[in-house]
Amino acid sequence: PAFLRTNTVFEAGGADPTLSGTTEGFPNAAATAGTTPVVFAEADLNQVIEEVWTEGGEPSIIMCNAGNKRRISTAFTGNSTRYKDAIDKKLVSSIDFYDSDFGELTVVPNRWMRTNNAGAGDDSYNVFILDPNYAAIAFLDEVQQKPLAETGHSISRLIWAEYGLQVDNEKAHGVIRDTTNALT
Repeated sequence: PAFLRTNTVFEAGGADPTLSGTTEGFPNAAATAGTTPVVFAEADLNQVIEEVWTEGGEPSIIMCNAGNKRRISTAFTGNSTRYKDAIDKKLVSSIDFYDSDFGELTVVPNRWMRTNNAGAGDDSYNVFILDPNYAAIAFLDEVQQKPLAETGHSISRLIWAEYGLQVDNEKAHGVIRDTTNALT
């Protein structure tokens, strides 16, 4: 989230992260959370998808926490028709793909997404709109292994790697900050 400054939506009191230079440099301050988190809105999602597309990205992933994934599946109007397969006795009530005006995006729940601490002690969450063509894992030290001491019939190995996230173009991604887990 510290790299994403261009295609963002945040609530009152919130601010994008800053860079060490005016337009180039390294992130030197994290984003500021808004004073009051709000319910994740479909209009905000469409706005950020459009902004990413306008900047040249082709977003294909919506990454969110469990609560916002449930909100997409239950409250977004794109899911106004539910299907029931009588043969399989199955009711489909989730959205795994969101078809926007700018392409289809896969909705990916992420249980390890960080919680932002917003103003009044409330928790807020980010929803990311990503173009995987402009992000990668950058290895500083490739995956390696070496044998360790044997204990009885047990053989141990040490496996290690050094890597980080490489963001090739921050304008190819977007974020909606300061959302709650609320379903209504």
